[in-house]
Amino acid sequence: MPRLALFALVVCALAVVAAVLSFTQGMWIGVVWVLVAGLSSNMAIYYFRKARIDRAAAG
Repeated sequence: MPRLALFALVVCALAVVAAVLSFTQGMWIGVVWVLVAGLSSNMAIYYFRKARIDRAAAG
């Protein structure tokens, strides 16, 4: 598993938790956390695909 993809998944999970907590407390800053979760999940997908393509090209 690529290290950057793993870090992006961890950030995504933490952002989802922060968004849920923010919304349950009635704070609208949760919208920002949802956007961070979306960005980090896209980064994780990108790095997973990039690693798979690099492995296929090398082997």
